[in-house]
Amino acid sequence: MSFDDLGINPALSKVLAAQGITSPFPIQTATLPDAISGRDVLGRGQTGSGKTLAFGLAMLTRLAGRRAKPHQPLGLVLAPTRELAMQIQDSLSPLMAAVNLKSRLIAGGMPYGQQIQALRSGVPILIATPGRLIDLMERGDVRLGSTEIVVLDEADQMADMGFLPAMKQILDTCKSGGQRLLFSATLDKGVGRLVNAYLREPVDHSVDTGQATVSTMDHHVLVVHPEDRDAVIAQISARQGRTLIFARTKHGADKLAKKIAAQGVPVGALHGGKTQATRTRTLKDFKTGTIRTLVATNVAARGIHVDDISLVVHFDAPTDPKDYLHRAGRTARAGESGTVVTMTAPRQQRTVQHMTDRCGVKPVVTRVRPSSSELVTITGSREPSGRPWVATSPDVKKRNPSRKTRDGQRPRSSQGSARGRRAATPTSSKRNKHVKAATSS
Repeated sequence: MSFDDLGINPALSKVLAAQGITSPFPIQTATLPDAISGRDVLGRGQTGSGKTLAFGLAMLTRLAGRRAKPHQPLGLVLAPTRELAMQIQDSLSPLMAAVNLKSRLIAGGMPYGQQIQALRSGVPILIATPGRLIDLMERGDVRLGSTEIVVLDEADQMADMGFLPAMKQILDTCKSGGQRLLFSATLDKGVGRLVNAYLREPVDHSVDTGQATVSTMDHHVLVVHPEDRDAVIAQISARQGRTLIFARTKHGADKLAKKIAAQGVPVGALHGGKTQATRTRTLKDFKTGTIRTLVATNVAARGIHVDDISLVVHFDAPTDPKDYLHRAGRTARAGESGTVVTMTAPRQQRTVQHMTDRCGVKPVVTRVRPSSSELVTITGSREPSGRPWVATSPDVKKRNPSRKTRDGQRPRSSQGSARGRRAATPTSSKRNKHVKAATSS
């Protein structure tokens, strides 16, 4: 079956064909006809199953050529994180141009001014995170009474991050009787109640709900003595191929990335404590291959879509099965193969086994040492150069501490004091408490 057979706008098919996309994924085949016809859809499938095109093609087909009044979008895509929202925007932008539609990314950590200006001029589609969207709603810059189509992408992850009340508040203000498309791996954490309250007789399509047990994904537990952990992870990081390593905390991710860089491996760190500019640049470097190893907290498991990640490493073993599945879902995407490795000390081996049992995963357990043949076979590890690697583009340009004014004092920033800069930033007078969740790890 082709995309044309599913009923999408012919102009969209041409763009997909030019990108080499000619065969729809199962989730797209299942949901597109119902979504294009205007039905409410509940789509369930593993991360990487093609959900962005599933809802994106339906929305663009239904809204093709439409214009929006100022501050009144016609379509809304809600995503849990800025990174996922940005990737949805990047994926759909070429398609929007083909059907004379425009969109605007509405997310925290980005300037208000450009977002507000776009809303004033009228933009048909918003791709947003809940916190910033609530802010702009309370300021009066967004009015959702004309929003006909609402997509909740990764709804279970938004609920995990504390956004369930925000999702309800947003849906309550959208056009009555409009279309709702909800995509979620699970229906727990209140998502099931959300479906019952806001979707009208939804068509339920479940595809590849086996999640981490897919046949293209190999699972391993590496039992490593604590004194060998740093050497083992450095050798894994030096492998060929794109590697994503998960640490439990922001501090732990930064510390581990520094250790890996000191061994000569180009590496980046990604977590909620980084500025948006730094996160965007780091993710871009990882996608383009400038760095092939990324150390992250769970923020990267919340919808980060990077192709060709062949190895996922749990440096700090997750305690929640759902975290394991979200992390593991970064590899073996779109039919590709991948390997998932969990590192554990001998004393924690039983705890890790209990967690993988709850995931329905049967990993191969292997004791490894640095440079051992088993480590090389499972991960493709190599000996790093040992020459410290330093990023070529620092996060922030440092001021010249030697530059002084005539009175011998360092000059004050033209932006004023930190207090003044905070005061100059537009904020809602009634800040929604769920905004904090958007910057958590």
